[in-house]
Amino acid sequence: MQATPEFAELRGAQRSFAFPLTIAFIAWYLLYVLLSNYAGGFMGTKVVGNINVAFVLGLAQFLTTFLIAWWYSRHAAAKLDPRSEALRTRLEAGE
Repeated sequence: MQATPEFAELRGAQRSFAFPLTIAFIAWYLLYVLLSNYAGGFMGTKVVGNINVAFVLGLAQFLTTFLIAWWYSRHAAAKLDPRSEALRTRLEAGE
């Protein structure tokens, strides 16, 4: 089954979505860490009241995590699940 073009296409569809998002999120996280270490003045800038840039960016980390998970679940439901279901049905049928 792994040698079939359909499986390769399914794997490619998953990778073409997951890898770029993973790299982007890691870069975003590392930017936050680097800013926290080397741009303390900027990160300490007050936005509203006692809320500073570091707090806002920290919350944005959580927000982007949930957005990526939501986006991936939509992508999987629309593009990956139908393909994997077709492959599973074919495998169980013995084709």
